[in-house]
Amino acid sequence: MTETSSTSVRRRGLLLVLSSPSGAGKTTLSRRLLASDTGIAMSVSVTTRAPRPGEVDGKDYHFVDTGRFHAMRDAGELLEWAKVFDNFYGTPRGPVEAAIGAGRDVLFDIDWQGAQQLVEKLPHDLVRVFILPPSAKDLAARLSARGQDSAEVVARRMAAAAAEISHWPEYDYVIINGDLDQSSLDLTAILTAERLKRERQLGLMDFVRGLQAAL
Repeated sequence: MTETSSTSVRRRGLLLVLSSPSGAGKTTLSRRLLASDTGIAMSVSVTTRAPRPGEVDGKDYHFVDTGRFHAMRDAGELLEWAKVFDNFYGTPRGPVEAAIGAGRDVLFDIDWQGAQQLVEKLPHDLVRVFILPPSAKDLAARLSARGQDSAEVVARRMAAAAAEISHWPEYDYVIINGDLDQSSLDLTAILTAERLKRERQLGLMDFVRGLQAAL
């Protein structure tokens, strides 16, 4: 009989995508998950929009001009990109592919357009979660309470919410974010289950064969 060890089983990383209409709470849920789980890191997108108060270049986003963004897109350096409210957003390819190959998970706070592009590039590594607000009234209140956008921008975001919400069937999981604590628990449960999927555990077949041989 031979001995087997679970240390011979490695795990391929995954891409956890959170999407929602603006104001539904995906950014808050992302921050909670990052604070509680050291095994996942935020994907840092590139964007052409101006930094908001408190945002740090290289940490929250890589802030670039439109010319630089287009050059990255045309060179195939972006896994996905989209134009949202007159600004461009995209995900650098290199850091993401390196992370999942090394068994690290990557968290994405992107819209449905970006999620669709990731499905085309890395379909087997993707876990998609759509966050819904509990009501339209709650969504409007959250957008107004942030105090970061003008009344005109808030109105534009509300008008776009219905179209964004229509893409919920494309996602693997849906969380209605009425209670932030419960939504955080639900998101953690999704991540735990997806990490244990058979196809993400590399070397599992050899481990099981060795286990059987030792019995």
